[in-house]
Amino acid sequence: MSTKTTTIIALILISLALLTGAVLWNQLPDQMASHWNVNDEVDGTMPKFWGVFLMPLITLGMLALFIVLPGVDPLKANIAQFRESFNLFIVLIVAFMLYVHGLTLAWSLGFSNFKMSAAMLPFMGLLFIAIGFMLRKAKRNFFIGIRTPWTLSSDSVWDKTHQIGSILFMASGALAIIGGFFGGMTAFWLMFVPLIGSSLFLVIYSYVLYRGETKS
Repeated sequence: MSTKTTTIIALILISLALLTGAVLWNQLPDQMASHWNVNDEVDGTMPKFWGVFLMPLITLGMLALFIVLPGVDPLKANIAQFRESFNLFIVLIVAFMLYVHGLTLAWSLGFSNFKMSAAMLPFMGLLFIAIGFMLRKAKRNFFIGIRTPWTLSSDSVWDKTHQIGSILFMASGALAIIGGFFGGMTAFWLMFVPLIGSSLFLVIYSYVLYRGETKS
């Protein structure tokens, strides 16, 4: 998928989200649900204006960063080698953000007979799997991937760390999808614990690889 096609698809999705919010404006309450706790209970609200427009605007800002930052990376030639995978990730993260926005709108309209965690986690799982797929192809750069001081200092450490990271993120994604069948605290443990554990492991793993490389 080219960057131009990616940008067009993302902008269409964001525009549809903004249009949907505008069309539903009069049906939405003055205070909209904005946050759910681990028990899928609403524990935060925001004014309707921000409930309708904040998420699409944040997504638009993220899209701008995703498009601009790789172009100013000193290692942008490396990014070009896995740009198609990164572009797929951009479309998926935009779709995910707007999917969450759609769930929020539905909840605020009174369609609240679903667990927010159960609705979100399968999509989050797919997103983590897509990230894992991208990590497998990622080359050393300053903006995308597992960026520790040690991966950024060595192509070998970068590649080995990302090969393991790819597997761990895909596994975390699979657990998140399973968590979607349960919701609540079970979903929390199945998603965040593997993800946090994987992230910590990868930091340590990249350091150990780098130390071994510099000693040899």
